[in-house]
Amino acid sequence: MPDALSHLIENNRRWVQSITDRDPEFFRKLERQQRPGYMWIGCCDSRVPANEIIGLLPGEVFVHRNVGNVVLTNDLNCMSAVQYAVEVLGIRHIIVCGHYNCGAVNASMEEMAHGLIDYWIWPVKLIQRRHPWLAKLPPARQRDVLCELNVIEQSSNLAECKVLKRAWSEGQEVDIHGWIYDVKDGRLRDALVTLDRDGDARAAIADAEVAIRTRAQTP
Repeated sequence: MPDALSHLIENNRRWVQSITDRDPEFFRKLERQQRPGYMWIGCCDSRVPANEIIGLLPGEVFVHRNVGNVVLTNDLNCMSAVQYAVEVLGIRHIIVCGHYNCGAVNASMEEMAHGLIDYWIWPVKLIQRRHPWLAKLPPARQRDVLCELNVIEQSSNLAECKVLKRAWSEGQEVDIHGWIYDVKDGRLRDALVTLDRDGDARAAIADAEVAIRTRAQTP
C-alpha cells in the first residue's frame, strides 16, 4: 500500500476502536439492518460531510450527494436513492442541504466554459436567470443568495417527483426540509423551506423565495 494511504487504514482502526469502546455490539447490530430516520441530499464538497455536521453515526442517516446538491427527476441515481429511502427504509425526513461558497453555484454564475460540468449545473444557471434582481446585489452576496435559492429549487423538484407524490397520496408522512450550511463557521441554517403532504408546496416555495429576496435586499 502506498505510504500516502497507510494512515487512512490506521485512522479506520482507531475509529472502529472508538466506536466499539462505547458499544461493543455496534457493528453487529448495524450489520443486521439499517433504520435511518433521515435522508440527506447534499453537495459532494469535501467540506460538507453529512454525518459529522449533524452528529449522527453510521446507520442513522441515508446519504445522497452530488455536485451542487441538484435534484433532477430524470436523474436515475438521485431518484433511485429517493425511492429506496421513502419506499423501503420509510424515511420520515428528507433534508436538502446546500452550502455557501458552493463551487457549482459559483461556476454557474461565470460566463466561461467549464466542460462537462456545464451540463450538470445548467439548472442552477436557470435559477439565476429567473431572478434578475440578483444582479443588483454585490457579487459575494449574489453567490450566497443563489446558494439559498438553489436549495429552494431542489426542494421543489423533490416535491414534484413521482416518489414523493405517490407517498403523500397514500398518506405516508415524509417531510422535505431545505437547509443551508456555512463552511465559515460550521453551522447549519435551517428552515429555508419545509414541505409536507398536508401543505401547499407551491405556496411554500413562493413564500420561501420572497423571504430570501426580502432578506437579501434589506440593508
